[in-house]
Amino acid sequence: MRWLEAFKECFGHRAQHVALRRYVQGVLSDSARKSMEAMLTRVTEPGSYQAFQHFITDAPWRADQVWRRLRAVLPERDGLLIFDGTSFPKQGEYSVGVGRQYCGALGKVANCQVAVTAALWTGLRGYLVGAALYLPETWLTDAARERARIPANVRFQEKWRQALTLLRQVRASGLTVTGVLADAEFGDNGLFRAQLHRVGLPYAVGVSSTQTVFVGRPRLVSPRRTRVGRPRTRPALPVGTQASTVAAVAAAHPRWRRISWRNRGATRQWAVECTALRVTPAHAWRTHRRLAPEVWLLAERDTGDTPQSKYYFVHLPATASWTRLVRFAHQRWAIEQQYREPKTDLGLDHFEGRTFPGWHHHVVLTAIAYNFLQAERRRPLAGLTFPQARAIVQEIFTALLFAQKPHYLKRIEALRSVKLQI
Repeated sequence: MRWLEAFKECFGHRAQHVALRRYVQGVLSDSARKSMEAMLTRVTEPGSYQAFQHFITDAPWRADQVWRRLRAVLPERDGLLIFDGTSFPKQGEYSVGVGRQYCGALGKVANCQVAVTAALWTGLRGYLVGAALYLPETWLTDAARERARIPANVRFQEKWRQALTLLRQVRASGLTVTGVLADAEFGDNGLFRAQLHRVGLPYAVGVSSTQTVFVGRPRLVSPRRTRVGRPRTRPALPVGTQASTVAAVAAAHPRWRRISWRNRGATRQWAVECTALRVTPAHAWRTHRRLAPEVWLLAERDTGDTPQSKYYFVHLPATASWTRLVRFAHQRWAIEQQYREPKTDLGLDHFEGRTFPGWHHHVVLTAIAYNFLQAERRRPLAGLTFPQARAIVQEIFTALLFAQKPHYLKRIEALRSVKLQI
């Protein structure tokens, strides 16, 4: 399989090359549960469970090297980088990184693992280009590190910092990031947004309704001289200038419009009722007495039976149209359907191992399988459903196996003759 040939340099010897083929084939199989036992029943190359498990949990190949290679071979080289907090519900307490934390898959606080994933969205397809397991501080004790084989150089990182690390890795790989999209888990953090400004990237990030802003750009006034006391050295806001929540600012805005659009390559038309205005987030003034860069506040409300409001900070030019703001912010939702495939069909969240290396090995191999399918969709046969693509892949693996080991054909013919005699 030509796609897997590109990754041979990341694995040490032939046994690992065979294990790579078997694992990716297992991930692409029609097995409902992608546990190692279930995948072994679907692969065309026989082998022991112990060897299969060793390749994932104990073999010394490095997931970060495979990620670099995976980014290097992507057939499409530019797009929006979309960050997502991906959760994996768990029952026990021994899987690396597990703990009681917010679980997006369940919509509540629960026992789960959480990872920060990065996907490159090209406008028609999304590719997985990075993932980092979030480790609560309780997992960084000496005992927990030893049990889960967490490397000594791994330190606690908030999820937004993990996202910025992934951003640096993706840009260093030669991929062109044209903008960043994320939900409020990342967008609520002022330092995260400030770093995106610093590197000059457009972004649209969800924010909570309680985020505070100044409408427009406040005009700072020079400090007044006083006869007594220490003289003020920092500029101040004009008397009466106060920050308000984004919910209050949006509710008070008189202009609301209904905007409809259709994503590239999609048949469904989307529509929202929204308002937009220029604001200055108040976090930097509150913490450092300086003004953050001005951005768009985009507010949307659903007029259905259960009205809900959503808020975004959008870093696009002040001349951008409302339609452009809405289309840009909603690119994150355009990838949602495709992004379910690695979770539901490829078993991204089915890994049952407990170690740090094992988790990262499983995730990057799942990404190899997913990106292969996405790359195949660029071909003239584009439009294949996921089951159709998977069936073709199974035939390819079987053909490759028979080409390498012709004696399997003789064995099958012998079995057929026995069956006919019976």
